[in-house]
Amino acid sequence: MTEALSLYVAAFVDGLVQAGVAEAVISPGSRSTPLAMAIAGNPALRFSMHIDERSAAFFALGMAKAKRRPVALVCTSGTAAANYLPALVEAHYSRVPLVVLTADRPHELRDVGAPQAIDQLHLYGRYAKWFVDLALPEEAEGMLRYAQAMAARAVGAAAAAPAGPVHVNLPFREPLVPEIDDGVWERVQALKGVPRVVNGQPTVSDESAAGLYKELAAAQRGLIICGPLDRPGFAEAVTALARALDVPILADPLSQLRAGAHDKTYVIDSYDAILKDEAIASKLVPDVVLRFGAMPVSKPLLLWLKRHRSIRQIVVDDGGWRDPTLSAACMVQSDETALCRQLLRVAEPKAASSPWSAAWREMNDIARTVLRQHLPETEWFEGKVFVELAELLPPDALLYIGNSMPIRDADTFFWSTDKPLRVLANRGANGIDGVVSSALGAGAAAGPLALVIGDLSFYHDLNGLLAAKMHGLQATIVLLNNNGGGIFSFLPQARHEGPFETLFGTPTGLSFSDAVGMYGGRHATPRTWDEFRRQVAESFEAGGLHVVEVRTSRAENVQMHRFLWERVSQEITKFLEHKGMV
Repeated sequence: MTEALSLYVAAFVDGLVQAGVAEAVISPGSRSTPLAMAIAGNPALRFSMHIDERSAAFFALGMAKAKRRPVALVCTSGTAAANYLPALVEAHYSRVPLVVLTADRPHELRDVGAPQAIDQLHLYGRYAKWFVDLALPEEAEGMLRYAQAMAARAVGAAAAAPAGPVHVNLPFREPLVPEIDDGVWERVQALKGVPRVVNGQPTVSDESAAGLYKELAAAQRGLIICGPLDRPGFAEAVTALARALDVPILADPLSQLRAGAHDKTYVIDSYDAILKDEAIASKLVPDVVLRFGAMPVSKPLLLWLKRHRSIRQIVVDDGGWRDPTLSAACMVQSDETALCRQLLRVAEPKAASSPWSAAWREMNDIARTVLRQHLPETEWFEGKVFVELAELLPPDALLYIGNSMPIRDADTFFWSTDKPLRVLANRGANGIDGVVSSALGAGAAAGPLALVIGDLSFYHDLNGLLAAKMHGLQATIVLLNNNGGGIFSFLPQARHEGPFETLFGTPTGLSFSDAVGMYGGRHATPRTWDEFRRQVAESFEAGGLHVVEVRTSRAENVQMHRFLWERVSQEITKFLEHKGMV
């Protein structure tokens, strides 16, 4: 029995490794003992322990997002597995590859009242791309090959476009302790039962690419929109395409187009501020839009596209159907980088810059200038945090951004820089949960890490800080504490003063300094922007966990945002009048 268990789980783990898995995130439990010990006994795998399964799943999500490859996630049976669901929902919608391994009771103990036994079959529903309930361990050679093959298939399914989580349920009978030694690995590796998995890229024919380029080049008012997307080589390819077509790129902060050494001549990073004024937006309607990635964060952009159905939208997606405006004229099933390169091969660069393209670049400069001019007047304004961080972040840093207001402020105030940076967020389901754990997982894979997060989101995943303590991780967390849900102050609910604070503002009055100290971190509350700059800079030099808490007022924050939007609108209107575009 023990030999069968040992060989079977070793064969399965060997299949994971040979298919490309290099990291595993494990939560402690008894039924998952065989998997945990096999993973710990394989020198090719790095693993980390996380007590809370909900946090563990988000940690693995962040790691897989930063690594751009599948990460294994291991837990015991029962509600431990159920705690993975929020992270799997996010992984599904943000297309992050995870290989979820849930230990289970054997078949004879299911649905008969056995302890810690729940129905784990298809536990995650459609949020898992692929599911298999493995057979019980056997030592027959055919079953060992089966275990290897199922592991490889799981990894391949997770990584195939569009990427996402897969679920492998592994039932085990007692005894649960395997004997993992060099001899076991030698025996399973001698089987050579792991198929090589080669994941390709969806592409279009050269003829289709040529036709598409002809349509784009013929447009008088062409536009490229890049939403959240993190693909090697994409920034260089799409900016080269923009230059060839002479069209502006409206670049979401998560598009990876705002930071790096690539050409940013055509990158427009202040479009959200420009399009907030509907009168201005109505003068800037394009003929054709070529859209890459998920839908951008900007709500003004989304509403603009929905209002103007005359825009011919060409949406490029590598296997899904991301068209929330329900107005796409053409869905191109292709890898984004590959398509840009195909289009460039047939490109005929334009001789001179068009007034349309030049106007967008001038408006972008005007908007940034207006915002910069008025930021020094502010005391603790949340948007200014991103202006400061762009200067303070070290090269090759990873900036993780929380949902709700932080990601929206990043859209407006995180401007283009030549500094090499990656910018990530959980924009699949857009939840405020699990952000601390996700950021720490990403930072463990690709630091140095800075996280900008609101107080409710920070509270929601406070126990995620344990990973920083247990694994000695570096993290600089900028905590924007406006004592509640700041985004609701911008929404229609804010007009109902009576129930607003109770139902939506939800102030907690929490002091976070002791909680940060409990996890071995250092906490600071700057009184001036100079102190903020010094504390953030020192946190990167010192390493470890640092939380820099910026305390702001929700009411003042709303007022400052609206003041800035009005100033941008005034200056852009003057520009359009001068150009005769009104």
